[in-house]
Amino acid sequence: MEFATTLLIAIGLAMDAFAVSISGGTGLQKDRGRYALVVGALFGGFQAGMPVIGWFGGASITSIVGTYGRWIAFLLLALIGGKMLIEAVRGEGNGVQFAGGSMATFLLLAVATSIDALAVGVTFALLNTPILWPAITIGVVTFAISAAGVLIGSAFGRISGRRAGILGGAILIALGLRILLEHTVF
Repeated sequence: MEFATTLLIAIGLAMDAFAVSISGGTGLQKDRGRYALVVGALFGGFQAGMPVIGWFGGASITSIVGTYGRWIAFLLLALIGGKMLIEAVRGEGNGVQFAGGSMATFLLLAVATSIDALAVGVTFALLNTPILWPAITIGVVTFAISAAGVLIGSAFGRISGRRAGILGGAILIALGLRILLEHTVF
């Protein structure tokens, strides 16, 4: 898989974390840098780890799936992207405050924003793509975008996270279509 494609997947996956980071950063008056590092590290770490878990699960079923792997990869990306679009349009899942939050809250948010990456890991396995560099790319991109989101949110107040969710969903759906069309003969 090309690096540009992996980078776009990473950006798409990071949009949920970005929206949550902006929202959570809106209530921060002090320790913005510390929150940005903690949130970036947790969100980036979970976003990097979940595709690896999904990849190992997906690798075990690739021989069963066979020639339908590309269609399944498309469906997974389309469903993840569609879910992100629907949640963004409805305004769901982005209202959180980091100020005074416990480590348990941050861990739950990290898991919640990285569940989609688990399915993307399955997709990488179905496409017979090694997972190490995509996982690192996803983690680094999510770290940077999440940390920036905390700082943006704290600097500018509540900025709508809907646009980030819509963009992320659209990117994942488009990538799913690209994967399907590149390897499908009509």
